[in-house]
Amino acid sequence: MSGHSKFANIKHKKEKNDAKKGKVFTIIGREIVMAVKAGGPDPNNNSKLRDVIAKAKAANMPNDTIDRGIKKAAGADNADSYERAVYEGYGPGGVAIIVETLTDNKNRTASNVRNAFTKGNGNIGTPGCVSFMFDQKGQIVVDKEECEMDSDEVMMAALDAGAEDFSEEEDSYEILTPPDDLGAVREALEAAGIPLVEAQVAMIPQNYVDLSDEKAVRDLQKTLDLLDDDDDVTDVWHNWSE
Repeated sequence: MSGHSKFANIKHKKEKNDAKKGKVFTIIGREIVMAVKAGGPDPNNNSKLRDVIAKAKAANMPNDTIDRGIKKAAGADNADSYERAVYEGYGPGGVAIIVETLTDNKNRTASNVRNAFTKGNGNIGTPGCVSFMFDQKGQIVVDKEECEMDSDEVMMAALDAGAEDFSEEEDSYEILTPPDDLGAVREALEAAGIPLVEAQVAMIPQNYVDLSDEKAVRDLQKTLDLLDDDDDVTDVWHNWSE
């Protein structure tokens, strides 16, 4: 239905090696801090914290690590402070790129992101220069191999929970929701016993760009790899069709 592939097109997928997992855990740890500081340490009364905990569990973060992160964030002496910053720009061939970050040093992060664009022969733009080409959606990914339900059952469960779109990919199901409904749909699917790989607010491209020039492909890949390796970068969205 959607005509886009979560793993190939929407998000520059991170490799599942130990270094990448370490980065994911670092990012989730920062998100726990922000969620606790904003709404308190009790997930029953903090929907944002519930969403972050679900993300942590989907990433196979150990429960004791999650609990330690919440307790640390709730501590009166916790001085950790992070800010969200979003950068937009163009890679080779006019590929639109959105970079989401979570940082304790915006100057460092801005410099690193700009460097990644420059090394890939791209350009950082002004806020809003490419985001109008994306739609913000809640996005839930289900691993087919771990799901005992067939596609029709998953689709009906998702639509009944308030999802607005469902698509079947080669190795996964992708469910789209209005951004504000993501938490409620996720909780309904979890209650139905559907295993979730990921649940997050995503930037979905309205159209895709094909790159035929090999140098442009290499340059764009260089930018994406540099961004992927930066611990301050949480997500990279682009409209390259790969």
